[in-house]
Amino acid sequence: MSTDTFAPQDAQYQPLTEADKLAQDAATAAKVRRLSNHPDVVALRVEKVRTQIDAVIWLGIFLGLAFTMVNVQSFAAAGAATWSLGWLAGWLLDPMVSLVLVAVLRAEQVTARYQVETGVWAHRTKWFAFLATYVMNTWKSWTHVDVAGVVLHSVPPVLVFLAAETAPVLRDKLTEAVMAAAGTAFTGQPAADAPAAEPAPVADSVGETSVPVVRPRRRPARKPAAKPARKLRGDYLADARAAWTPGTEITPAWVRSVCPEISRGTSKNVADDLIAETARPAVAPVPADQPVTVDEEEAA
Repeated sequence: MSTDTFAPQDAQYQPLTEADKLAQDAATAAKVRRLSNHPDVVALRVEKVRTQIDAVIWLGIFLGLAFTMVNVQSFAAAGAATWSLGWLAGWLLDPMVSLVLVAVLRAEQVTARYQVETGVWAHRTKWFAFLATYVMNTWKSWTHVDVAGVVLHSVPPVLVFLAAETAPVLRDKLTEAVMAAAGTAFTGQPAADAPAAEPAPVADSVGETSVPVVRPRRRPARKPAAKPARKLRGDYLADARAAWTPGTEITPAWVRSVCPEISRGTSKNVADDLIAETARPAVAPVPADQPVTVDEEEAA
């Protein structure tokens, strides 16, 4: 008997149909979309943007401080001979002010990442460093009433000051963007998983399986998790009013300690509203058992 009758038949594979290809594309697109919206992926993208913003802002600040160094040295030297002690000491004034400013900005770079207030002394130090640098840069231009010189020497220190004040706000908003993109991940509720995919074999005419086609697995419908209601300015004001006691200083930092989820801008508005309310004189109510007297002439 010939052995050819027992030889296995050549494997036959049925090509994918257009619908099967679209099903695979849909499953791949759903997986990419799910991973693109994942909180960790969003946070990684924001970190890249934060790094770029920090690099550009720091570059602008250092260039502005380097420009002001020459003018401050000329102001401090006050006509001293070149390479004299007074001329050399003049070069120490601007770095002394600039290093303190850079230290404060570096600390705010870390605290703004976690939305922590640095306090009033950090702002006072920045203001003093800015005013000192501005005055020393524009002093000669003001004494000679040189308008062009005033404008020229005012741009770098003013730009450094604006960058120092804007950088923490930008970092704070980037942190809020990460928290907003995370959604329910910050509320302790588990995020809904995307539908998983499993291979579904396709049988040909002779009963043999061909190339597996990825088909999405059906899952029972799940009700979407209820999103927490957004608190308005009046709600924050009510919480702050309930927590305030006489003698407590009302500041934006205190409002944020009472309402941790409030932003910086809203905390300042709530603090102003609460200060206005507490500053109003209280009107003593009239007791119910006290009779109200009416002047006879007015009654007539």
